[in-house]
Amino acid sequence: MKCINFNENWKFKRLNQDGDDNETAVKEVNLPHDAMLSEKRSETNPGGGNICYFDGGDYLYSKTFFVPEEYRDKNVIFEFEGVYRNAEVFLNREKAAYRPYGYTNFYVEADRFLKYGEENLIQVVARNADQPNSRWYSGSGIYRPVQMYVADKAHILPTGIRIRTLGIEPAEIYVEVATTAPGEVKIELYDGDVMVSGASAVTHGSCSVKMKVPNAKLWNPEQPDLYRCRVTFGTDIREERFGIRTLNWDGNDGFSMNGKRVILRGACIHHDNGLLGACCYPEAEERKVRILQENGYNAIRSAHNPCSKALLEACDRLGMLVMDEYVDVWYIHKTEYDYAGYVSDWWKEDLRDMVNKDYNHPCVIMYSTGNEVSETAQERGIEFTGQMTEYLHQLDSSRPVTCGVNIFFNYLSSIGFGVYSDEKAKKNAEKAVKEGQDAGNGKKKKKPVGSEFYNMLAGLLGDKTMKIGATLHGCDVKTRDAYANMDIAGYNYGILRYEHDLKKYPERLILGSETFCKDAYAFWELAKKNPRIIGDFVWAGMDYLGEVGIGAWVYENYAPKGASPAGWMTAGSGRIDITGKPLAEAAYTKTAFECADTPILAVRPLGQKGKHSPSAWKMTDAVQSWSWEGCEGEKAFIEVYARAYQVELYVNQKKIGRKKFKKDCVAHFQARYESGEVTAVTYDREGNEISRSTLQSAGKETLLRAVPEADHVKENGLLYVRLQYCDGKGILKPLERNMLHVKVEGGTLLGLGNACPFNPKGYLHTYTDTYYGEALAVIRSGDAGQVTVSVADVTRDTSVTVPIKREEGK
Repeated sequence: MKCINFNENWKFKRLNQDGDDNETAVKEVNLPHDAMLSEKRSETNPGGGNICYFDGGDYLYSKTFFVPEEYRDKNVIFEFEGVYRNAEVFLNREKAAYRPYGYTNFYVEADRFLKYGEENLIQVVARNADQPNSRWYSGSGIYRPVQMYVADKAHILPTGIRIRTLGIEPAEIYVEVATTAPGEVKIELYDGDVMVSGASAVTHGSCSVKMKVPNAKLWNPEQPDLYRCRVTFGTDIREERFGIRTLNWDGNDGFSMNGKRVILRGACIHHDNGLLGACCYPEAEERKVRILQENGYNAIRSAHNPCSKALLEACDRLGMLVMDEYVDVWYIHKTEYDYAGYVSDWWKEDLRDMVNKDYNHPCVIMYSTGNEVSETAQERGIEFTGQMTEYLHQLDSSRPVTCGVNIFFNYLSSIGFGVYSDEKAKKNAEKAVKEGQDAGNGKKKKKPVGSEFYNMLAGLLGDKTMKIGATLHGCDVKTRDAYANMDIAGYNYGILRYEHDLKKYPERLILGSETFCKDAYAFWELAKKNPRIIGDFVWAGMDYLGEVGIGAWVYENYAPKGASPAGWMTAGSGRIDITGKPLAEAAYTKTAFECADTPILAVRPLGQKGKHSPSAWKMTDAVQSWSWEGCEGEKAFIEVYARAYQVELYVNQKKIGRKKFKKDCVAHFQARYESGEVTAVTYDREGNEISRSTLQSAGKETLLRAVPEADHVKENGLLYVRLQYCDGKGILKPLERNMLHVKVEGGTLLGLGNACPFNPKGYLHTYTDTYYGEALAVIRSGDAGQVTVSVADVTRDTSVTVPIKREEGK
């Protein structure tokens, strides 16, 4: 089967509200493409802050392609990895496929629509004008890659190779092959370029073989060794990468891989790629995984939809574990036009396609059927929980099934609080439009409904209320039956229930499917003692677009009073910011998970105006800097993260104080800021020094730097360049702020912006403000030569050149 990249040279236009194709001029685009990112933002847009106040729309993508006469005796199949949403595919103006879910990959059999020996037309309509339909930034259009497969009539099905580990002592795998015709199938296993095992079988549409793998290298997060399985069927030669590993989950040993217990140090992530919007590029997905891994995480929860193939491939290579999640709604709406109207008709097909995508990936260790679905408190929903769990077992018995349940909010919804209704939502939407049209009353706030109500409640009452609420007896009553219908019980913000429920339900495995940052230490200490607590997924690992401001601590310097709400762009709740920079909270969780070797210092920002807006999803806004020029004498709030008995803090060699760590790994100090250095020294119980670390102030000179994250970029690949104000030693100066203008030669500027959750300008301009002294540029390279990135403010300029390296074999 030949795989042809089908991402270049598409034509794109926005359709009008009646679905006609005469609203806008045609543009040429390459895929992946996110149409929403270039839409207008307005506080009257019905999607609201969920989708960064962008407008929705319906879009038409079209492309002409030549089909040779020789294809008449072959099969042609298109794969769409992700189209948001309600995708319709037309071939030569005949409808060939429809798929409502915006996060599922699907295949289109093209043969009966094609014209051979001439040009053909493919058209894809993505309908996303029916707003609101998402609780986070969805993006619009064909935001993941498209492939065209060409195969002889007798071929292996696109998802026709399935590989499962049967055992590891000795290593044995089970390979299933599905074909379109009878014949002989040859299977070869390779470790690098060395064939380690081979077998053959006769298929009458399907066949399977067991194969021993001598001296097998087992896949695990510390050593993610991969093999290649090459399957030959007639002229069709296909390869699948896989890892040899076993999973086990039970009430005695908890969760284990290859016979060894694994505690999941997890992070929830959305599907967007920051400044690139929803566009799925392999380098962006791999970068996301790598940054999280560098900060102590060994697992990702794909919240709240199936993740991309590129993300799974990166996780396989790097050793990141994955919980792939199906959906955010079942049959009760959270927004007016969300997927709840489709689930009952499509859930089996959606789950089947998710499993087919995930099956051969060793990184995928668990499926989740949903997130905070209050249906789990109802008899119908409890039954549906069991139906999906059982169906996933039929599709794939090698992985456990969970579902993320917000225990307290589940109970509140069961007694009528915060329940979403279309009537309430419509009234609020009408009110928002009316207020937006009146220039003088933009300060009024609509009443939240559904999940917005719960987000507001958590923001006002804080994390303790949600966690304490989860301990109520009624919360147990409204979750126990649903938990009994899944393999692993997913607790969203329910850490105060763990010890109680371990005793009451001796067979239950508990997963913190969504947690607060500040609970990382408490979780880790509990999990070390209790194998049935299998892991934790913090909300959120990386900041994300949409659901704006729920975790943002932003001062008036960057979010002025009276500014339009439509200026908000991100949630602000990531341990890693939207540009990929680890924040102090990442240092805290890394320390809590015992992945940091030395104490880590962070300081709450000095020199800011006004108050920030606290959030349950934000533990601190501290940054790892002691460079606050002009703030001498101001009170500095200093945080030290360490695994030790006690810590001493020094400012310019003067002892500020000594504190013991009490049931946590953070110590708080106050000192008057003075330029120089701040040092933390940790000690054990006997008073022996364990380690120390220092933050130094930047020097007086201020330089503008462009710092690429890699020393080269592959052709047509992504290059990330961090733009910073530093001194001559490269120490960041967070209080330097200017508008930066960027020019690129040898490539295309795809995204430019800073980490501030309040960002009215967005990421598609050639200029950006800095946030705490820096910004980020994302460039797609050309196919030869080098990329030069030039940056300038009103008084400074700099540039950097990065060579483009051609891939081997091209």
